[in-house]
Amino acid sequence: MCILHFKALKYIVVTVIAVILIGFVDENSVYSHFRNKSRISQLEGEIRQYTDQCRSAQEQIRLLDSDPKAMQKIARERYFMKTDDEDIFVLSDDPSTSNFTLDETVE
Repeated sequence: MCILHFKALKYIVVTVIAVILIGFVDENSVYSHFRNKSRISQLEGEIRQYTDQCRSAQEQIRLLDSDPKAMQKIARERYFMKTDDEDIFVLSDDPSTSNFTLDETVE
């Protein structure tokens, strides 16, 4: 009976080691498979995000090529460009930018 128990223990140990190797340790393990699947879904989300950004940028480029007023609008809004007879006032609700001294002048 003791010999039979020892043989069964041998198979159980080998089976447990194989399950550990296949399930967690090996580079093709079940754990790696699930980790790679989650990484793939994350990367697909990034692809969708970048595709949407690319489409909006292409639409903006088409708009800039076809409409000179759009170019002027973007130049004024983003880069604060102005004509010679204009003054630009930038208003901000950000509290960190409101630390001006009272006698500050801007040319």
